[in-house]
Amino acid sequence: MSKIDVDKTVRDLAAGELAAWIAEHLRVYVDSGGREGHLWDATAAGGLPDTPCLLLTTVGRRSGTRRTMPLIYGCADGHYVVIGSKGGADTQPAWYLNLLQHPLVDLQVGTQQLPARARIAAGEERARLWALMVAVFPPYAAYQRKTSREIPVVVLEPVG
Repeated sequence: MSKIDVDKTVRDLAAGELAAWIAEHLRVYVDSGGREGHLWDATAAGGLPDTPCLLLTTVGRRSGTRRTMPLIYGCADGHYVVIGSKGGADTQPAWYLNLLQHPLVDLQVGTQQLPARARIAAGEERARLWALMVAVFPPYAAYQRKTSREIPVVVLEPVG
């Protein structure tokens, strides 16, 4: 398992690739080894206190560079579930496009680090997992209303 590159995160912030609050959440999560940042107070974003977050590390589809994002997650059927909302933007998040090209990813969930394989939920499974994730973070419903794209539901299945 590769260590998350905090210096790369700082460079991304300087280049304007990460919002300051996302970079700070990532920094706290990484610097504490996952003891802090796993549960995030999402009330300022319309969510709930103690919203669970994991770190997802993907490989850049063009650059080949490892990129890490803190994402809200839920659990279902022994897997982790994340949402590619990008706040309801009309474009997909870069991390989602990356995992389409390279579905083997690394996760950090609290202090635990593990490899996983990403897949996109569809049909009934997507509907069930979408409802689960709206319960975890209610603003997802408003994000879907903001955009014409179907916001993807991603299942992260631990491997190994």
